[in-house]
Amino acid sequence: MIWILDITMMLFLVIGAIAAITIKDLLSAVVILSGYSLIMAIVWVEMHSVDVGFTEASVGAGITTVLFIATLARTEGRSED
Repeated sequence: MIWILDITMMLFLVIGAIAAITIKDLLSAVVILSGYSLIMAIVWVEMHSVDVGFTEASVGAGITTVLFIATLARTEGRSED
């Protein structure tokens, strides 16, 4: 495994997780979580777990993002606090 790539992806995961829970705009949080899921799928594939990486990419970055955006289309796009 390429350790510089591993450290970079883990850094992006930590930054993405912190950004997703601190941002106020809900659509931006959904986009950040989608990117988080995509990076996590790459991490799974790099660890030679292709089936888990494929599932993470299709469910986490695909279906979940579409459902979150559809939900936001029916509600307000901003949190109240």
